[in-house]
Amino acid sequence: MLTKFESKSNRVKGLAFHPARPWILTSLHNGVIQLWDYCMGTLLEKFDEHDGPVRGVDFHSSQPLIVSGGDDYKIKVWDYKLRRCLFTLLGHLDYIRTVQFHNEYPWIISASDDQTIRIWNWQSRVCINVLTGHNHYVMCAGFHPKDDLVVSASLDQTVRVWDTSGLRKKHVRGAPSAEDNGVVGRVNADLFGGTDAVVKYVLEGHDRGVNWASFHPTLPLVVSGADDRQVKLWRMNETKAWEVDTMRGHSNNVSCVIFHPKHELIMSNSEDRSIRVWDISKRLGVQTFRREKDRFWILAAHPSQNLLAAGHDSGMIVFKLERERPAYDVHGGSMTYVKDRYLRQHDFGSSRDAAIVSLWRAGNSQTPGIGHSPRTLLYNHFNPAESNVLVLSDMEGGTYDLLTFPNSTGSSQTEPSDSRRGSALSAIFLARNRFAVLDKSRQIIVKNLQNEEVKRLAPPQASADCLFFGGVSGRMLVRSEDRVTLFEQASRRVLGELQVPRIKYVVWNKDCSQVALLTKHSVVICNRDLEQQATVTETVRVKSGGWDSRQKIFIYTTANLIKYALPNGDAGIIRSLDAPMYVTKVHGNQLFCVDRECRVRTLTIDTTEAKFKLALDEKRYGDVMQMVRSASLCGKAIISYLQKKGFPEVALHFVEDNKTRFRLALECGNIEVAMNVAHELGDDQSWAELGQEALRQGNHQVVEMAYQRTKDFERLSFLYLVTGNLDKLRKMCKIAELRGDNMSRFQNALFLGDAEERVKVLEETQQLSLAYLTAATHGLDEAAERLKLALERANLTPPDLPTDATLLQPPTPIIRAENWPLLTVQKTVLENPAIYDAAAGADDDDDFQDPAGDGWGDDLGLGDDDDLGLDTPRAAPAEVDPNAWGDDLDDLDLGDDDDDDMDLGGAAKVGGGAGFSVPTAGVSPSAAYVNNSSHCADHAAAGAIESAMNLLHRQIAAADFLGMKEHLFAAMLGASVSLPGLPLTPSLSIPLQRSTGEKALPLTPLKIAHLKEELRNAFRAFHAAQFADSKAGFLSILAGAPLVVPTSRAESDEVLEMVEVCREYITGIRLKEAIDAAGSDPVRQTELSAYFTHCNMQPAHLLLALRQAMATAFKKSKCYILAAGFAQRLLELPDMSSERNASLRSTAMKVMKKSNQEARNEVEVDYDERNPFELDCEELTPVYRGADVVHCPYCKSAYKPKARGKRCKTCGIAVIGKKTLGLLKYVPMR
Repeated sequence: MLTKFESKSNRVKGLAFHPARPWILTSLHNGVIQLWDYCMGTLLEKFDEHDGPVRGVDFHSSQPLIVSGGDDYKIKVWDYKLRRCLFTLLGHLDYIRTVQFHNEYPWIISASDDQTIRIWNWQSRVCINVLTGHNHYVMCAGFHPKDDLVVSASLDQTVRVWDTSGLRKKHVRGAPSAEDNGVVGRVNADLFGGTDAVVKYVLEGHDRGVNWASFHPTLPLVVSGADDRQVKLWRMNETKAWEVDTMRGHSNNVSCVIFHPKHELIMSNSEDRSIRVWDISKRLGVQTFRREKDRFWILAAHPSQNLLAAGHDSGMIVFKLERERPAYDVHGGSMTYVKDRYLRQHDFGSSRDAAIVSLWRAGNSQTPGIGHSPRTLLYNHFNPAESNVLVLSDMEGGTYDLLTFPNSTGSSQTEPSDSRRGSALSAIFLARNRFAVLDKSRQIIVKNLQNEEVKRLAPPQASADCLFFGGVSGRMLVRSEDRVTLFEQASRRVLGELQVPRIKYVVWNKDCSQVALLTKHSVVICNRDLEQQATVTETVRVKSGGWDSRQKIFIYTTANLIKYALPNGDAGIIRSLDAPMYVTKVHGNQLFCVDRECRVRTLTIDTTEAKFKLALDEKRYGDVMQMVRSASLCGKAIISYLQKKGFPEVALHFVEDNKTRFRLALECGNIEVAMNVAHELGDDQSWAELGQEALRQGNHQVVEMAYQRTKDFERLSFLYLVTGNLDKLRKMCKIAELRGDNMSRFQNALFLGDAEERVKVLEETQQLSLAYLTAATHGLDEAAERLKLALERANLTPPDLPTDATLLQPPTPIIRAENWPLLTVQKTVLENPAIYDAAAGADDDDDFQDPAGDGWGDDLGLGDDDDLGLDTPRAAPAEVDPNAWGDDLDDLDLGDDDDDDMDLGGAAKVGGGAGFSVPTAGVSPSAAYVNNSSHCADHAAAGAIESAMNLLHRQIAAADFLGMKEHLFAAMLGASVSLPGLPLTPSLSIPLQRSTGEKALPLTPLKIAHLKEELRNAFRAFHAAQFADSKAGFLSILAGAPLVVPTSRAESDEVLEMVEVCREYITGIRLKEAIDAAGSDPVRQTELSAYFTHCNMQPAHLLLALRQAMATAFKKSKCYILAAGFAQRLLELPDMSSERNASLRSTAMKVMKKSNQEARNEVEVDYDERNPFELDCEELTPVYRGADVVHCPYCKSAYKPKARGKRCKTCGIAVIGKKTLGLLKYVPMR
């Protein structure tokens, strides 16, 4: 028994599952009806209107209705959406035992202790028939799922089957007759029972009262349970019914008995505190579940799912008899799984599904549905020669079957070539011919494929209870109570340990660099060394999961949702599910999964949101902006996510609500957008906030508009003062006069330095003394005399004039331009992604839209449709102008040129004057540079070229400095400037420094902006098929990158990314040159073309590589399977949806169609798309995962071990295989 949910309450007398939602109704002995969500484990609602115990309850199949019957003789119909009782049906004269809705008709059936069964029409709210015949309490009554039958059980020791076809004809299909509508007819039917429902069979055989009887959902069978402790099985036909068998085993009254909805089983429970499972075909008890103290009263089965529920004295439980998760394992492009006692294999590409091995031996007769099906299946990924499968089940405390059979050749077989069995709690494959089991004594035993013990070792924890694959050969994950351990069996070392709740499943990604640990309610993402990266917690059970085959996105399922999780901890919902699904493979927007019936499904999913967040986390800003412009991302969640991550300018693309847009525009300093939105909003608060931000940036024109909108005259006057706009300041004075605001008028006059206006304001406000003082001190004699006379007429003494008065004048504005020098609001990489794209190799929508150069072979060489085997006409390929590329590049979005160009090689020669030069006191700048820095550029600037070369040798194992000579001397010459001195004196050499003081460091001429410009030129040349020029550009970048002094961590990362980009493109150019050189060898051409498609290039360049590989595989080597793979990858590129690639898209679809028809490779090539590999840059051959490999310490190119000590073929600078620290990263100056 697998318990899914358990509740604690008063005695449960009635149960009912909702047909669609994860709800269950319980009716209690205390009169309360409870509505539970058994997935979430929460109580949703209580209904409490019955007086006394409620013994029967049921859901309607389609309407939001509940029916209940209790000891108060009442039947109540409830609306669970309105959460109230709609009406009450009265008619029974004693306790009501059960109630049930009909599946199709608006009927309710009820059984009562008044010895009657009543059928009600809940729409008209009347009793339409009374079934009489039992002579004791009727304990239960129920409709047949499909036929016009009713079964009832009574304490009169009989089970009765009633035919209700007459009732259906009368009330559903035909109009009632006249006598049926009469009062006498209705009274007779009520007292003696009508002829609409008649007894068809009376089943007698029980020795005591019968408590329950129920129909089989599909077969003509009835099962009953009684106080004689027996369960009886009955069969019916059109004319009679008879007892088939009696099942004995209960030691007390059988309270309820039902058929299992999915398997040929009978479920019964009893007052002996047990639930028993009986096999219908064997008529034997096959399982028993007991409780210590609680008697069982009621059973219920879900109408469509494999769920059961049982009510007892202290609550109820929802449970299953066995796990429904199918046993499967995915390997390469196929899945091996168990279904219907056969081991089957499904191919994802062709959708071919076939049984390959029979799993059950002769004489093995196990009852299905009670936990004997396989629990886990494991496929041996290490053995390419044959297929080895471990099938684990819970029988006999844990067993495994090791099956060996030849690889699938297209024909199915029924018996494995070798099958061996053993007992174990868990098992995994460790290597090609080794597997490990955890036996029942908690010891790890390593065995060979003959099931012979090779080694025995103790697990890292004594409480270990399960083993999982450890990512690479020889490693395993060992699960114990509260942790999981990464264990290496060969050395018996613990490589990692993680505190995590009990994990259920382990899912590795394609290259086994990351692993997802699935627990009951969480997903934990770790790296290959079991270091935790993220944890996602769920409130419902996690069912399964799988990694996207292309990106670091983990897709997992719950009971009704498909969700994603990223290694940085971000998670979200992709889509909902109608039924639980188990993920097998994720490829792009396709999710392959199996359901509980082992049917393979393919679902379409949209992972744009996950890809967007992943690109943002990995700083692939070009991809981010491409998705922003093309994808339909929306919702408050993505907006708040972008704000949280510090990218409000991107959130602006998704927001339609004006208030939110306004906040985001202010947050990212976008005054134009904020002003446009403020116009639409029109409220003073928005304009006030806009004015504050515009003032911070120095945009006083927007500030003026904001103050005018809000009528903030005081701030507006002060703005005119500080900007020197005296004309508008005078207008403000006039406006204050019109408004009658004397204080504002006086203040404006003070700002203007207008003494006459101030005197006038003071005089009008009867401040004669102040007006007199102002006029007298400012030399306004006429006004002063007039005001003096006015004071005397008012019997006021004129004040004494100060002797030390000074003139108060407003400050004179220095800048009177239209706007002040504006504060630079720095654009992020997302607002100007081209700067980053040049380093990261990201493609922009407008980049590389011209046709490729001639060197790419624009004519695919696939011939006409006749050659492809297709009937559809094909347009003639457009002629390609060889000069079309590289001529008009002004429209490309290649970023702004903010840095001035610097001539690295044009420094003036420093002439050395003859004669003696007095040495300078103290440490010379050159010596200080060497002492203060370990960067090779600083040493070169100091003139210590040899020291710089030694540093490069230690940091990146540099051995050839010829390509770096120009940059080293440019650094030395650019670190100082010479000024002419007086006549007959030598020039003065002044050092140029980026920092001064004790830690003085030189100014270096080579900046990252120069490398970006060179990278853009190399991209142009590559796309124009000018491979020699492109390669020279990439090599120049590699030679200059070590001499760039980064000013921030971001610049340091950009330099490293540029090195990676150059490595990929130089490797691609070498492959292209090798393809052209291998013109007479189509097999080698196909191999090199395939390797070319694995170079990490921009999408526009990858499109060209895939196009060439598709044509080569299809036309030259007849490798149709490879050609179909290249065509599929080509069609999945985002640029293929544009109109300019319509012809290529059509050709790729035709190639794919023809290749799928052929479905073969005529020659063997050294290329396996599904097996991750690195390219040996010396021989241009793949080095597959698991093989030894060495790398260039500078550009990280891969080589076979025999290349150790040689110079790198890619960068031409470093020595292969040496261990170094790498390029010096950014270190903040203190």
